[in-house]
Amino acid sequence: MAFFSIAKTEGSRRLLLTMKQKVLLVSGGFTVLTLGLVLAMGAKPEFPVNYGRTIGAKIDDGVDWTTVNGAWFFDAVSDAVTYMLLYIENFFVWMPWPAFMFGIGAVAWKVVNLRVAIFAVTALLGLGSVGLWASAMETVALVVVSVSLSVGLAVPVGIMAAKSDRLDTILRPILDGMQTMPSFVYLVPAIMFLGIGNVPAIFATIIYAVPPAIRLTNLGIRQVSPEIVEAAMSFGTTSRQLLFKVQIPMAVPTIMAGINQTIMMALAMVVIASLVGAGGLGEDVMRALSRQEPGKALLAGFGIVAFAIIIDRVTQAAAKSRQEALNGPGV
Repeated sequence: MAFFSIAKTEGSRRLLLTMKQKVLLVSGGFTVLTLGLVLAMGAKPEFPVNYGRTIGAKIDDGVDWTTVNGAWFFDAVSDAVTYMLLYIENFFVWMPWPAFMFGIGAVAWKVVNLRVAIFAVTALLGLGSVGLWASAMETVALVVVSVSLSVGLAVPVGIMAAKSDRLDTILRPILDGMQTMPSFVYLVPAIMFLGIGNVPAIFATIIYAVPPAIRLTNLGIRQVSPEIVEAAMSFGTTSRQLLFKVQIPMAVPTIMAGINQTIMMALAMVVIASLVGAGGLGEDVMRALSRQEPGKALLAGFGIVAFAIIIDRVTQAAAKSRQEALNGPGV
């Protein structure tokens, strides 16, 4: 046994030396090649071709054509979203602040616990006491509209992706790109087609926040137990009944997790969206920073964080209670 162990150790050492020699060989070759190219082309050589200006001009022409010929569509979408936003915002501003606080506190107490309810009411009182109540209501309206449109888009797309492997394969790289792209990039298409203001901010937020809801809706439908689906089909359920009475109810906890992530990402876009004219707490943060007033920026930032914590706790508790209901007592 000792002989075989020694032989194995010597073989490993030989293999290790061989790997080191390969690394040194590749490194030496790369160094020689680099030095040769520097001597032949000079230091900091320019790339031989540059199609950027041509491609950029083509894209500009396409955007101009789309903006002009699709103005009727973009104007209609902008008007509809603006009306929806103003209606919700006016409702929140019209609502007396004690009623709003009582409603949020009651929901937090019912869904989570008394501690979260006390935190929610205290945070809202703090926002009102520093003069940020109107901005907070505008932020709530922006988030409500953005999340409503995101969920309205994500759930049907996620269901279709769960039913079609081909669509799932097509969507996967698109969603990967949407989730990994820098946040500021989302503002570009919104500005190009919708101008400046709350509407482009909402659509930029939708692009940024919708992927988690699509992914988790797809995952939730696919994770429904095949035995449950087979049992439902054995009783003669139609595909429509199977979807709405079996698969979606069973997938609600996972879908709620996706909605939770969508809300968090929508709140994360509040400050960035203010760069294109969105109001609310994000605008207060940007205005305070531009005036070198870090105290006001910090207060508005704390308001965004407070909303994120409250919504996160409530949605997570709702998903957990639904999961416990599905598992049944004693599970």
